[in-house]
Amino acid sequence: MRGTGATGGYLKRFRSGIILGLLFLLSASAGWAAPMVTAVQPPDGGTAPPETTVMATFSEAMAPAIITSGSFTVSRFVGIKAIAAGADHTVALKNDGTVIAWGSNEYGQCAVPAGLSGVTAIAAGCYYTVALKNDGTVVAWGFNNWGQTTVPADLSGVVAIAAGYVHTVVLKNDGTVVAWGGNFSGQVAFPADLSGVVAIAAGYEHTVAMKNDGTVVAWGGNYNNFGQSTVPVGLSGVSAIAAGGYHTVALKYDSTVVAWGYNNYGQSTVPAGLSGVSAIAGGGAYTVVLKNDGTLVTWGVNDYGVTTVPAGLSGVVAIAASNGHTVALKNDNTVVAWGNNLNGQCTVPTGLSGVVAIAAGGGGTSWR
Repeated sequence: MRGTGATGGYLKRFRSGIILGLLFLLSASAGWAAPMVTAVQPPDGGTAPPETTVMATFSEAMAPAIITSGSFTVSRFVGIKAIAAGADHTVALKNDGTVIAWGSNEYGQCAVPAGLSGVTAIAAGCYYTVALKNDGTVVAWGFNNWGQTTVPADLSGVVAIAAGYVHTVVLKNDGTVVAWGGNFSGQVAFPADLSGVVAIAAGYEHTVAMKNDGTVVAWGGNYNNFGQSTVPVGLSGVSAIAAGGYHTVALKYDSTVVAWGYNNYGQSTVPAGLSGVSAIAGGGAYTVVLKNDGTLVTWGVNDYGVTTVPAGLSGVVAIAASNGHTVALKNDNTVVAWGNNLNGQCTVPTGLSGVVAIAAGGGGTSWR
């Protein structure tokens, strides 16, 4: 859950058979605050995936045990807040709301601002990093050649963030989108009537939004058009989105995956029979998915071994994919990373623990 106030900000994934409506008011135990919960209704009133991300906003502490409503039961919440994708630096959000970063720091992308706290989500672009705070404001640092770290004045009410190559996108609590930075391919020029957005993703030069009816809207990619912004006709029932370099990935409510766009390395060719997927990530020219048994499936280019999952890796709860390295968060709040380690982006700090979200930052000039 993502909340404000005594508990800080949290976006949790529940392992439960959950029937979700568009808007619920959960009833909590006596003496605890009741949150407003927003989620996307599965098609035809179906059942959400086994691991479903639910967004809640509340202003007081909540009981961490059993929360119920007339339509579903959530027994004990555990999980993560958010993940993102990119290439040569890595960022982790800890459970105390602080941020740690490692890898290339050529443009200050790993230089976390002193005193930064109360962070609820992170995103990593090319040579820059973005953080969302529990008061709905945004902080960004690192390379600013296209104004990608210049947060618009008075921006507030933000509930989600995404970082592309040189553009930044945020989702506001009214379902609208704000974007800034490089617009050389139309990636910042979102549709004027865009509303009802519940999730966002940013690729090299395109942007993707998921609406509350389970449909997808994409724009940008005008300069290098590989079909990454051409949403398949009739696509619906989408529960999550991800953007790679020049390809786009969507997770459906039935736990299957759809991908489109550039396919020079097979990054958009979903393995036949793939199912049971709970999370997705798009790298420069590859794709990573997390299955509901905590294991990973990858496909696409394998430069630096980015798609070679470490033997025996399991218990994964979140993933991030970049241009040259892959990162996984485990259920014990530890981090595993593999791929290009030229700048130390895969060298996880010794003793790092208590991580609740991960992001992998983009670098170099090629997303293939």
